[in-house]
This record gives sequence, structure tokens and C-alpha cells, in this order.
Amino acid sequence: MKYPLILIAITFFVGCSSQQADIPVTENFSADTTSVEDKPEPLYCNEEVKVGAEQTNLYLDLLKDKRVAVVGNQSSMIGNVHLVDSLKNSGINLVRVFSPEHGFRGDADAGEKVAGGIDEKTGLQIVSLYGSNRKPTPEQLADVDILVFDIQDVGARFYTYISTLHYVMEAAAENGKKLILLDRPNPNGHYVDGPVLDPKFKSFVGMHAVPVVHGMSIGEYAQMINGEGWLANKVVCDLTVIKCDGWDHTRFYELPVAPSPNLQNMTAIYLYPSLCLFEGTVVSVGRGTEKPFQIIGHPKMEVDVLEKLYSFKPMPNEAAAHPVLEGETCYGYDLSGSDIRELRTKAKLDLSYLIEFYTKLKMGSAYFLKSNFINNLAGTDQLKSQIIAGKTLEEIEASWQNSLTEFKLKRKKYLLYTDFEN
Repeated sequence: MKYPLILIAITFFVGCSSQQADIPVTENFSADTTSVEDKPEPLYCNEEVKVGAEQTNLYLDLLKDKRVAVVGNQSSMIGNVHLVDSLKNSGINLVRVFSPEHGFRGDADAGEKVAGGIDEKTGLQIVSLYGSNRKPTPEQLADVDILVFDIQDVGARFYTYISTLHYVMEAAAENGKKLILLDRPNPNGHYVDGPVLDPKFKSFVGMHAVPVVHGMSIGEYAQMINGEGWLANKVVCDLTVIKCDGWDHTRFYELPVAPSPNLQNMTAIYLYPSLCLFEGTVVSVGRGTEKPFQIIGHPKMEVDVLEKLYSFKPMPNEAAAHPVLEGETCYGYDLSGSDIRELRTKAKLDLSYLIEFYTKLKMGSAYFLKSNFINNLAGTDQLKSQIIAGKTLEEIEASWQNSLTEFKLKRKKYLLYTDFEN
């Protein structure tokens, strides 16, 4: 089933107005009770930010008289106009579109095979970069001069758009093609945390030696891929990054379009780096409900007599064809009402729920999936071992601090924006 393009309009959010006129996020203050001095800082800086795609004056000339392929999805927007439509309207010769996990229109479930085809609106060929064809082939690039990459990332290592970026850069380098990356703000770009990936656990949900939360825009990340020699055979991509204007790592940007079907609002996006680790366990993160990555639960979770736990039942829907614990009543927590400012101020990976569910479910190692997917997500087998061994949250966090310090020094070389540590 098709999943509709979701504009995020979070009714309990307040903040500065977005550049998209149909997203109501303007603060509403009563003039007779609140002075200018008493008004809180806006939640989001959208009004002052121009993403890379909006700055057409910086890249259109590079595309003229060239055969162009776009790597994009539903987040590749310039205001209310898709990048593909904008380029076509500007007379750019587009030859095809490459789409990542979730598809060009963002309507596929996580891990679902994404088929190629023809875009009904433009007639352009769409080539899926998920499944067996994760890397553009020489044949698919033979009639292409320049690739334009424009996809909204969320700043977590296991969010697979940065893996797609790696393979696109690699293919471009191997086939002598230039890549123009149109940068976008990282909504979780205000901190760095979590274990750094051990190369033994490299996979499509973690390809590089970075922590779970890397604190870089996708443009900065691309520079690190090049600079650290992570592409096959040390090839280097001919890369140009069109920076965002008006954003840095201390500024919070509200994503105007859902980056994937199960990250439907900013609460889910802020919780995602911590809650996604549950996908390596028997616990549901709310796929198949109206609150994915905002609720967590399991049928055998103990209900404390002093605290009535939240209950929900995962069922197939447009964003999850076969959700974990389908049809079973799960008990746990509803985090959808979390205070946005508090989520951002925390600025750290929160493993407290992961540890609590392990303790209360009393399943031992059966808490983790037999596939050991938790190791791919964490980028290490230490986290699983530490939880089973009964290590405290503080002990677990302390175990990755040295590697985090080393990573942060490496990261500084590739930053394009004022950092939160400066």
C-alpha cells in the first residue's frame, strides 16, 4: 500500500514558523499577557535556514548541459516543490532517479524490498538502491555526467541513508562521475554519543567507525568518508557540498517532511537513536501503531501495582506490513508526550529503557534476537555482554568514552558548521 507523504505538523510543538506555508508551527502568544521579553526562544530555526537544495544559484550552473541523475526521496524538497520537478523546470537534463530504503516517495517499510520503475509524474526511470542493488552499476551511470544527492538524514549510524551515500560516492569515484551533495541540517547534530563501530560488525546498518550518534550533517559525513579513505580501494569521490545557510550544530531544525514512514514527528526523531536498539530485542518500538519509535512494550512486561503501564497492540499498517509482536497486547511506556526541550537538552544516548526491559522481562539472553542484530545496531558485541552481565548504565557509558574522545578529534577535521563544542 502507498504511504502518504507526511508533512510533520506536531500540534503540541511551538516554534518559529517553517518555510513551508502549510506547516503551522508559529508560536501563539496572547498580546495582553506576555511581553516580548517573556517570550521563550523559538523551538526551531527553520525561518532562518536555507537548506542546500534551496540555494539553486550555487549549483544550477554546474548542471547545465550535463546529464544528471538525482539520488533522492520524499525529503528532497525545495519548499513545496520536489527537487526533481525544480531541476526539470530549470531545463536540467535529468536521465534517472536513484532511491534509497523506503523508496523515492518514502512509502516502503524498513527492510522491505523496494522495486524500481517509472515515476508517474515525470516519466523518469527510478532505480532502487536498496536490496540487492545498493550501489549504482557502471551501466546505470554510463549516460550520467553528474549525480546530485539530496536526502534528509537523522544523525544515527544505523539510519541507512548514510550507507546509501557511501555506495553512491564509491560508484561515482569508480566511474569518474562528479557528486554534488545538497546538505540538510542534522536534527540530532547537537551531540555525539554511543559506542564506536568495531569493523567486525560492519553491515548496511553500520558501515563506518563512528558512534551511534555522530553529530554531523550528511555533507560533513560525506567529507569524512572521503577523508578517512573508507571507499573501496581508497578511491576518492569528486565531491562538492552545497552547505546550509543559517544552521549550525547548536540550532534545532524541524524536519518539514517525514524522513521515513516510521519517523513521523520530531519526538520520534529525537528518541530514535536510543529506541532503535530495541530492534535487536524481542521488544516492540511501536511499529504497526500510530506512535512508532515513541512507544515501547512487550506482552510479558511486568505491570507494577503502583504504576499502570501503557498498552498497545501492533497491527499491520501502511508503514509496517509485518510488525514485531503483531496482534499481541504489549505493555510498556508511551513517550510521545515527552517534552521536546528536555529531549534535546539531554543530548545523550539513553539506554535506561533497554536495560530496564532486560531486567524486568527476566528472559536472559533470549531477550536479544537470535540473529544478534543487536551487535550490528550497537556496532559491537560488548553492549549485549554488558547488559547480560548486569553492568550499570554508568559502567556501560564509561566503556565507550575513550573511543568517543578519539572520534571527536577526527570529526573536527570535516565540520562545515560551527560546532557545539566550540
